[in-house]
Amino acid sequence: MALRLPTHLATPAKLNHHHCHRHGGLSWRRTLASDALISSSVSSSSSSISPSSAAGKFNVVKCTSAPAAAAGAVNLGPGTPVRPTSILVVGATGTLGRQVVRRALDEGYDVRCLVRPRPAPADFLRDWGATVVNADLSKPETIPATLVGIHTIIDCATGRPEEPIKTVDWEGKVALIQCAKAMGIQKYVFFSIHNCDKHPEVPLMEIKYCTEKFLQDSGLNHIIIRLCGFMQGLIGQYAVPILEEKSVWGTDAPTRIAYMDTQDIARLTFIALRNETINGKLLTFAGPRAWTTQEVITLCERLAGQDANVTTVPVTVLRLTRQLTRFFEWTNDVADRLAFSEVLTSDIVFSTPMNDTYQLLGVEAKDIVTLEKYLQDYFTNILKKLKDLKAQSKQTDIYF
Repeated sequence: MALRLPTHLATPAKLNHHHCHRHGGLSWRRTLASDALISSSVSSSSSSISPSSAAGKFNVVKCTSAPAAAAGAVNLGPGTPVRPTSILVVGATGTLGRQVVRRALDEGYDVRCLVRPRPAPADFLRDWGATVVNADLSKPETIPATLVGIHTIIDCATGRPEEPIKTVDWEGKVALIQCAKAMGIQKYVFFSIHNCDKHPEVPLMEIKYCTEKFLQDSGLNHIIIRLCGFMQGLIGQYAVPILEEKSVWGTDAPTRIAYMDTQDIARLTFIALRNETINGKLLTFAGPRAWTTQEVITLCERLAGQDANVTTVPVTVLRLTRQLTRFFEWTNDVADRLAFSEVLTSDIVFSTPMNDTYQLLGVEAKDIVTLEKYLQDYFTNILKKLKDLKAQSKQTDIYF
């Protein structure tokens, strides 16, 4: 079970409202309230990145340059206006990021995608019409060049499962926000996790909350959007294993999650982006209904027309596993990810009423895809394809 946002849920974390304590003294206030904060000006011809030591064991990136135009200026230099339609999508190859890219292109934005250097290039983004630039949030010196000519950053990124959580989700985000401030980025959209201020025992959620506070204190125009869960993640976790008659892994927890289609998330994001009254606000997007794991499995069984081979892992086992891995330094990151399981030990509902948000954005509830409709469309399409493939196979059978 992938313990991260795109595959199951946007989980929570709770933090003290003055400091983020885990991971060696995370503190957005101490990080910002020093000369480590970026310069308020940026040169059109030069900018450099240098590490500055922050509280605890985190390095904070400082963007410095020769005095020039104010950070809030729209122009990078004489004769080089930044178009409001120029956006940079960070995490563009992810479950949410690719939908943000697709929506932006459909709506006429000039889209640049920040993608890590990888063996398999993100050609599908170029095929759609986006520009792809290589950079890595874990290497701050690669960031500034990607921001030249950009008006808005949409941050969909999160670290890979094999990486320490803090590398991208804290250190990388701090570097990105500071560089954005130094280079006069006009707006920053950050995707966070619902209830991330309520579960300090979950490291990723704690880091998300600290990043929210860091962004709020940075002085950048911003929108923070907290998410509950992605419908797309349920396909690989439940739908495909059921169709392939493989084991479906679940827990006995009563946690309920209001999954949302990432296409709807992308659509609402751009509505919010165009609404100037939403600058500086924190929004939460949730699907029409909250579901337990067992309810999702039952729905998939009904739509697939076959029973699931369910392997239930008691939450108490996951909690014990986390405690055991804490004894070994090399398994600390595994333990951090297993902290997710502790959130599942109580009767939590990852959802929120959306009526006020719909009204603010000018959308109607009936236009938001339900999980029943999403999964029904998936199973209808996939079962039709399987039936067609079976028919083709029979027609091409050769007997000797």
